[in-house]
Amino acid sequence: MLSDTSRPVIEATLPVVGENIGEIARRFYAHMFSEKPELLDGLFNRGNQAGGKQQLALAGSVAAFAGYLVNRPDELPDHLLARISHKHVSLGLRPEQYKVVHDHLMWAIVDVLGAAVTPEVAAAWDEVYWLMANVLINLERSMYADAGLTPEGVWRTWKVMQKIRETDDVLTFVVERTDNRAVEPSLPGQYVSLKALMSDGVHQPRQYSLTRADDGRHRQFSVKRVHGEPTPDGEVSNHLHANVKVGDELVLSAPFGDVVLQSSVRPVVFASAGIGITPMAGMISHLAQTKSQRSVTLLHADNSPASFALRDQVQADLAELPRATMLSWFKEPSAERLSTEFAGRMNLDAVELPVDAEYYLCGPLPFMQAVRSSLIARGVPARDIQYEVFGPDLWLADFQ
Repeated sequence: MLSDTSRPVIEATLPVVGENIGEIARRFYAHMFSEKPELLDGLFNRGNQAGGKQQLALAGSVAAFAGYLVNRPDELPDHLLARISHKHVSLGLRPEQYKVVHDHLMWAIVDVLGAAVTPEVAAAWDEVYWLMANVLINLERSMYADAGLTPEGVWRTWKVMQKIRETDDVLTFVVERTDNRAVEPSLPGQYVSLKALMSDGVHQPRQYSLTRADDGRHRQFSVKRVHGEPTPDGEVSNHLHANVKVGDELVLSAPFGDVVLQSSVRPVVFASAGIGITPMAGMISHLAQTKSQRSVTLLHADNSPASFALRDQVQADLAELPRATMLSWFKEPSAERLSTEFAGRMNLDAVELPVDAEYYLCGPLPFMQAVRSSLIARGVPARDIQYEVFGPDLWLADFQ
């Protein structure tokens, strides 16, 4: 909760900070990496840096948190904080690193806003930052403790046992642990961070959803190749596709992620597009493994049947479930399409949705916003809709 001294200051300055958040973010990261270049080795994704996404994610989340403190003083943005803390723990973030971010972010605010940042304004935004940082530090400390891990201990080595071609652009990797330390099976919907050593000697992290229920010894994740090598955005996916072979070792984090399939008897509906099928495949795999009796509906949109990654696995798992349905939408449908396949973009207007269902969404942000809006318009409570956002823009879907 903001102090009485800081509240009017934040309320008055939030609009101008919001208007300048892009420039604040840009200068913040440039300044921080010039002073602390080691942060680019294993912690920050330089592909997201190159595209500007990471900058807006962090600085934007602080501004969004400030908005909550002003407009909803009796509550916290739990959804936003959970997403951020899971990502941080999957990267082994340490509490002392929040001080580094604080110092450079405050420098950037002063650098952009100049004389408008009086000592009172600086003190108020300092309070906002540490309110948010301390909530995250406490959340992350609990998550490390619950997992029995330290920040350094989230990482371990796994050996590639299979490399499966799903589509022209998607490969599935099946990995096996390389030591006898106990590994807790993942929860349905979780992801792992992968830390890849690039040709210039810098480690780059990426997150990948686990696409099949695991036994604590083996794990499976799927990687879509991002075209555009040698640009930073696609360097890890291209490296995994081109250079990693069966028998090679990969460094993966313990599984984390706040979007996890709830244990329930309610009907469940999954809506995905493109590579957004990956967490859905993991959840459906868990349902099949546990012989669930729930009503399960998968709604998936893709370019064509050939680009539908993990289609065979998903169909096989759905066939194991007694009350399962799959509907697909393709921009380029096959000539002999099934009655459950449709041409064009996903359209839920004519889809009969189960009563009192839980919904899980994953795909490009515009897709999820459109599906979520359609569901809300049909009377689905917002609390029953969860979504997984790929990439660093963790705050956008909540605050747009």
